[in-house]
Amino acid sequence: MKRFQLWPVLILVVALAGGGGWAWWNYDLRWRPKTITRHQDEIARILETSGWVSPGKTGPKLYMVSFRTCPDCVRYMAEEFPLLQAAEVDTRVIEIARRDYNGVPKSTAAERATVAELWLNRSWALLQRWEATPAEAWTGAGIAPADGDMARTAVVEAGRKMVDDLQPLLKANGIDFAYPTLIWWTKDGKMRGCACEKRETYRYVRQELGLKT
Repeated sequence: MKRFQLWPVLILVVALAGGGGWAWWNYDLRWRPKTITRHQDEIARILETSGWVSPGKTGPKLYMVSFRTCPDCVRYMAEEFPLLQAAEVDTRVIEIARRDYNGVPKSTAAERATVAELWLNRSWALLQRWEATPAEAWTGAGIAPADGDMARTAVVEAGRKMVDDLQPLLKANGIDFAYPTLIWWTKDGKMRGCACEKRETYRYVRQELGLKT
């Protein structure tokens, strides 16, 4: 009889443990960045040789892969960049102009021109002006067009190829590429990364880059 009386208690314990485990995963583990242990040299080379732009801070490097109208990227830059830069984190932004998809344009001529210019001349001031202007109002005035210019078109394609190359390398480390994808190094030299689309990921990035949260 006592054996049967124990079953409800055991079921309750298992249910509580399962619920606690799910809550831990849902509110913590699922948002944590991943350590990049495979293809480190190749990933680092791709990032370092891309057309990133930065404010030139002297602290840890944080790479962000973005496109201009990505709402999660815009939010991350608006909310987190001021905090990171105040802590001397070198926020290195890699802007790309996405390929057309099934005949639907995913970038504008002005966007392609601006991406090419950023990759070629690394102007943080230009990125700031671009980000401060509504995307639909940006004309790229004064910037050489990429369309019709073989060299600048090749630069735009280099950005797209960079994404193509990164995706399987990050996938091998458990990171599903998305916008923004963030990659950085911790104080103890670990390469870390995440597809940081949600605010729940932000605090982990701040912590690992030495900020108080």
